[in-house]
Amino acid sequence: MPESSNRRVGVLISGRGTNLQALIDAIEARRLNATIAVVISNRADAAGLQRARAAGIEAITLPHRAYATRDDYDRALVKELQARDAGLVCLAGFMRLVGEPLIAAFPNRILNIHPSLLPAFPGLDAQKQAIEYGVKVSGVTVHLVTAELDGGPIIVQRSVPVMPGDTADTLAARILEQEHLAYPEAVQMILDGGWRVDGRRFVAAKSPTSAAT
Repeated sequence: MPESSNRRVGVLISGRGTNLQALIDAIEARRLNATIAVVISNRADAAGLQRARAAGIEAITLPHRAYATRDDYDRALVKELQARDAGLVCLAGFMRLVGEPLIAAFPNRILNIHPSLLPAFPGLDAQKQAIEYGVKVSGVTVHLVTAELDGGPIIVQRSVPVMPGDTADTLAARILEQEHLAYPEAVQMILDGGWRVDGRRFVAAKSPTSAAT
């Protein structure tokens, strides 16, 4: 795809917003050429809302329980994002399945970050799944969002070794450090353009130099 002239990003959160903070920090450090247009949470108590407001970013709550169906909720999200001219959507700990109305409104313009090396360990508690399975390496994946849960084309992956004494919490903490590097990198790749989707493969304009550790 060509370079995007619309570098306005909408970020969807449900909790702490640490990956949101990583995006904010990358923009402030000029490592990411983007503007966060709005942060939307389905939970009024999400700590990430305060992170956004502290950075001078508009932050709103859109409770999912106020809508009869998931599609109705997704249409409301689309309305709020389009009203702020968001050209890219980043899911950052957004604990809701994304439905067809949102995907159709932003085709190949929705990103998600997941704490495993997909396709291994999709869904919830990925770090716990990795520990229980006994893998020696886990990590983080940033991917395009499709209707398949954690199944879209992979943009960036970073590996993290699983140590013999790791718990789900200690592994999650080390993976999180790599999440904060991988997400701004992936967003920049999408906005810079020159990439394409070939089948289910994301083909970058050039290979990222820091895609693994």
